[in-house]
Amino acid sequence: MLSIIGFVCAAVAVLFIPIVFGLAGIVLGIVGHSRGESLGKWAAVAGGVGMIVGFVLGYLLVSGS
Repeated sequence: MLSIIGFVCAAVAVLFIPIVFGLAGIVLGIVGHSRGESLGKWAAVAGGVGMIVGFVLGYLLVSGS
């Protein structure tokens, strides 16, 4: 269950507050993995990727105006 919430946080991190939701996705993925969820490590990776993509999109939007 924590892995699914981690994936949701990763998706939200692309558009809204990447530092908060990206880190939440990473933490939830790691905790889920430590509890034996098979998707935990992938949720952590998705959280990191979502955070990076969110930062890049934010930078491009701010520097483009």
